[in-house]
Amino acid sequence: MIPLRPLQAGEIVEGAVRTMRIHWRAVLGISLTIAVGTQAVATVVDRLWDRGTPELDPLGGATPETPQELVGAIGNGLGGLGVVWLLSLVGSITAAALLTVIVSRAVLGRPVTAREAWRSARPQLGRMAGLMILVPLLLIGVFAVGIVWGLLVAAAGAEQAGMSLTALGGLAAMVVATWLWIRYSLAAPALMLEKQGVAAAMQRSAKLVRGSWWRVFGIQLISILITALVGLLAQAVVLVFDVFIHGAGGQSVADATDWASLIEIGIAAVVSSALTLPVSAGMTALLYMDQRIRRESLDVELARSAGEGK
Repeated sequence: MIPLRPLQAGEIVEGAVRTMRIHWRAVLGISLTIAVGTQAVATVVDRLWDRGTPELDPLGGATPETPQELVGAIGNGLGGLGVVWLLSLVGSITAAALLTVIVSRAVLGRPVTAREAWRSARPQLGRMAGLMILVPLLLIGVFAVGIVWGLLVAAAGAEQAGMSLTALGGLAAMVVATWLWIRYSLAAPALMLEKQGVAAAMQRSAKLVRGSWWRVFGIQLISILITALVGLLAQAVVLVFDVFIHGAGGQSVADATDWASLIEIGIAAVVSSALTLPVSAGMTALLYMDQRIRRESLDVELARSAGEGK
């Protein structure tokens, strides 16, 4: 899938796409199954779960008259969002784990089925879940520490100073959170491919990123841009299809809550996820391997393993 030498950014993108193209049965089978399963439940939740939005909408519906009603409406909304978030998390954990295994085998020229990828990844799924919960919580904690002082000052009565301090704290927290995100961005492939624990995988990622932060940041940014572009294209196709079916004067899909519109939105999300999950996971896995090639001569070990596998 890749030349066994230090890689350029374009070669990492090309390697991820080539892996998806050559091993499309396993890759798309995994990503499509996960995308369809999670999105189907998310669509049902969107349609059936009363999130309390009418009560919180100042332009429509009744405004909550008591604090208990307000708390109930907010809790109801957060409940629905929590179900969707949990499903997305489970899907992301499973997809990242399985696709990392497939990419690692593809680098050696060894085909792998979805069943074999599952068998290899299953023992690490619990640790993978811990990692993918711990890192976001760490980033959220950074933002909380950054803005809490300004909020306390505003609550004490100095609103202008408090808001300014909150803005400055939020900006500083964003810088720190971005630095930590890149520092630990290679922890998932380290955990999967080296059979590391959560803490060891984070330390491993920090070691691999050290001295190459800006390079890793740039490649991860490319991955995010590709994901966003594919998502926008999928949404555009659905909107064009919706206009073709309902006409330009029909109800906007983005504002609709009927089953047909939610299913159209869900199809766009499934197509987007099925295409972007393999590219994102593949780029992260190849970036991890590239950093090891640069620092630990992994290319020599990979070449030896590939030769032994023939």
